[in-house]
Amino acid sequence: MASEKRRLPMNAEGPFFVDSECTDCENCRGVAPDFFRHDEEREVHYICRQPANEDEEEMLLQALEFCPAEAIGRVAA
Repeated sequence: MASEKRRLPMNAEGPFFVDSECTDCENCRGVAPDFFRHDEEREVHYICRQPANEDEEEMLLQALEFCPAEAIGRVAA
């Protein structure tokens, strides 16, 4: 389960985040490519922008479900 304590600093500000447990598998980009970017130096992916509507939020929730490392999280509202 993703932890805010391990939240990567390059994530866009907002409820969704990737933490340091990311294994750089790229599953997230397969599900929601517009929301994730690759950091070559750290060999991780991170949230580059937060969702603007319910459809976009659903894409990020799918990415969260498909993450084998459980490195994608969402801060409870």
